Amino acid sequence: MSMQIHSIFTQAFNDQKPGTSGLRKKVKWFQQPNYLENFVQSIFDTVAVPAGASLTVGGDGRYYNRHAIQIIIRMAAANGFSRVIVGQGGILSTPAVSHIIRQYKTFGGMILSASHNPGGIDGDFGIKYNIQNGGSAPEKITEAVYAKSKTITQYRVADLTEVDIDTIGESSFETANGAFTVQVIDAVEDYANLMESLFDFPAIKTLLNSGFSMKFDAMHAVTGPYAREIFVNRLGAPENSIMNCVPSEDFAGGHPDPNLTYAEDLVKIMFAGESAPDFGAASDGDGDRNMILGKNFFVTPSDSLAVLAANATLIPAYANGIAGVARSMPTSGAVDRVAQQLNIPCYETPTGWKFFGNLMDAGKVTLCGEESFGTSSNHVREKDGLWAVLFWLNILARHYQSSGTASVQEILMKHWATYGRNVYSRHDFEGIPIEAANNVMQHIKAQFSSLPGQSFGDYVVKTCDDFSYHDSIDGSVSHNQGTRILFEDGSRIVFRLSGTGTEGATLRIYLEAFEPDTTQHHLDAQEALAKLIEIAGQLSLLTEKTGRFTPTVIT
Repeated sequence: MSMQIHSIFTQAFNDQKPGTSGLRKKVKWFQQPNYLENFVQSIFDTVAVPAGASLTVGGDGRYYNRHAIQIIIRMAAANGFSRVIVGQGGILSTPAVSHIIRQYKTFGGMILSASHNPGGIDGDFGIKYNIQNGGSAPEKITEAVYAKSKTITQYRVADLTEVDIDTIGESSFETANGAFTVQVIDAVEDYANLMESLFDFPAIKTLLNSGFSMKFDAMHAVTGPYAREIFVNRLGAPENSIMNCVPSEDFAGGHPDPNLTYAEDLVKIMFAGESAPDFGAASDGDGDRNMILGKNFFVTPSDSLAVLAANATLIPAYANGIAGVARSMPTSGAVDRVAQQLNIPCYETPTGWKFFGNLMDAGKVTLCGEESFGTSSNHVREKDGLWAVLFWLNILARHYQSSGTASVQEILMKHWATYGRNVYSRHDFEGIPIEAANNVMQHIKAQFSSLPGQSFGDYVVKTCDDFSYHDSIDGSVSHNQGTRILFEDGSRIVFRLSGTGTEGATLRIYLEAFEPDTTQHHLDAQEALAKLIEIAGQLSLLTEKTGRFTPTVIT
């Protein structure tokens, strides 16, 4: 007897507009009757599921992950999918989902995560759809999903009992649409094999056995099992090289954002003086972000992207060179200088990984990155935290082979001596009332006509604008992607409201100045950018309009 398929009448919600990384809300918001179902059905109706299609499903293990997967499986069965591929236990990192979509040629995938946002019953949950190239759905699809979500009147679901997603293997069923299979795969193996095909594992293993010490912090999130398999089992690092590697539904009460504020445990270890490990790294809730640290040394994501581009030919997968690079607009221009010397194109896009997908599919770029701790390449169509960590370890391994030393700080100092230093910082003001945040942005924009030509000490305003992007591949145009104050000497201040939070607004201020003088490269970024920080406060009246004196996070 086949499973019955039911059409359930529902009422639309008016708040299901996806942000830069899908739909994110508090868990309790998703627990409203039909809330998740409405959004999933809106996706299925928008993408027009072809007969016999497969769907990849996985998440970061946060609270509500397992329940949501069962709903998606039942709805996939009712909407014409013939197969759903699920990570064991419902676990798949975001880059692993991208890889699985591409490897198994599925008709896209559902990623269940709120990325770096807190988890637990009182925390955040999220869902996004990735298309057949493995990347986030472009705006034309997410806008159509939003439009559908505002008019939806019913969703379809099969009366399938709960599927075992903890045992590797296949479960087969019959529906009115035909045969339906749920395939549970090892959440780690396919991704680990991909990493081993890209990087020089024997060289990294030699480095890790040379007395070189490392510490990787999974922050109780999805990359824990991947880190153990790759670093301990395949590369031979000692067990104490990894920490917080058991995924937790609430990330052990932590905030799984790999930055200097929220990765406090790792930062203390890495800034412990001479006793600190040689290399440190962390990843976020769903495994797509990374933080890189040396002994008592922090690498900004902007600098990290530039270093990876400059050293790409040291890596087996990129030994023949890279086609081009891309960065989000708020990311510093450090990688631009590398691209100029390599004589390859450099693209500036809005924030949001989906903008890189078109460029990679067209063969225009190989490496790309965002200042928000995301870097990756064309091996997938998502940010990839562990990939970036392995890239750094491979660079360090090659330096060890040639010189007998492997120092993160030494690599950075040599890089700055060659290309100059783009001194850079981001100040995040989280949880600002939305009206107050909008008032700040409106105040800045109201000065656009009067600011050009004004002097603020040594800084003279050249121009102001709202960044817009014209996609050279698909012709789409994205407006209002960040408010920029550009100075005559190339310095800049960027203000942007983030779309990744679930409460209030997060106002981000990006500050950048170029420093060619090697005698100044040792300065702390906050010290070097002090005047720009002062100007940002003066132009925005942020304190006066929000009552906030200091950022929540400084990176």
